[in-house]
Amino acid sequence: MKTSLKFFAALLLISNISFAQEIPTRIDSLIKANYKKNPEIGISLGFIKNNEEFYTAYGKLNAQGQDEINKNSIFEIASVTKILTTNLIAQAVLEHKIKIDDYIDAYLPKAYVLQGNLKNKIRISDLASHQSGLPDIDFAKLIELDPQQPVNSVTEETLATIINNCTELKDYGKYRYSTIGITLLGQILEQVYGKSYDEIIRKKIINPLKMKNTLTIDFDVKNKTLGHNPDGGIQEFFKWNVTAPAGLVKSNAADMVKYLKAVLNNDNAIAKAALITEKIFYKDKNREMGLGLNIITDDKNTIYLKTGDSMGQSSIICYNRAKNWGFIILLDQRNSKLRQNLLNGINETILN
Repeated sequence: MKTSLKFFAALLLISNISFAQEIPTRIDSLIKANYKKNPEIGISLGFIKNNEEFYTAYGKLNAQGQDEINKNSIFEIASVTKILTTNLIAQAVLEHKIKIDDYIDAYLPKAYVLQGNLKNKIRISDLASHQSGLPDIDFAKLIELDPQQPVNSVTEETLATIINNCTELKDYGKYRYSTIGITLLGQILEQVYGKSYDEIIRKKIINPLKMKNTLTIDFDVKNKTLGHNPDGGIQEFFKWNVTAPAGLVKSNAADMVKYLKAVLNNDNAIAKAALITEKIFYKDKNREMGLGLNIITDDKNTIYLKTGDSMGQSSIICYNRAKNWGFIILLDQRNSKLRQNLLNGINETILN
């Protein structure tokens, strides 16, 4: 019996090692096949399972040069920034700076004055789960005015006008994606910490995790990818100005895997905050939302994810806490279809 048990344990060990080695090979094959179909689009992927990291990348930093994209190449993570902001909100909850069900009134900058019928109605969790009912920035109009830098002209005065003139929360309690909601979360963080959003995210996420290639101010670096709009035209990196908490961050696969590793380990402030963001704060027949996170559940898995799109790049971060894996995909073109194909291929073919 002892011999049989030892033999079985050995087989199990070999099986686990083979599976661990097989995953990166299969992921690389998937990424390579999609790159061959779309050779004009650069791709970088970072994957983590049971604390082991794997990376693969295809394409050039730009069409004029010969430098290859790799795990250190800088992309816009765009709206993936939102999960960093909501993680900071959850950290503030753990530090007893705020409560997640607090009304936002007392935490807003002085420039914002809610109409009387809106007072003590919108909670912090409503902003973070996109159900506040507040009107949003008119992106279509901004893109018409300046397709390269549509949000750079948005100021706190712009936002104050939108908020102060709002007389009705038309979609309150219903999901409606909101840039202005996440922007307000960033301003709430600034109020409770007495620091800028940049200082807060650096102190609580970027510096502790040694994310040395994660950028919030100076984007003029040599290993920066060149963004492309859906038609293939060159697109500048966005300058987010006051809306920074909703999309500012530029990063790479290696640094975002550091974030995933922190989230999936339970012995740090970021992981403890992530557990708060993973609770369901919104649910209807079409979706479940945590704080800044989409939650997808079936009979086998619960997956947490967030996509990001600027005018010139697309990204997605995804993880499964129970099975201890996660990945980041970065594309140097705005291409939600390719991103979705890669997500589906990894989840359905490789990880299930």
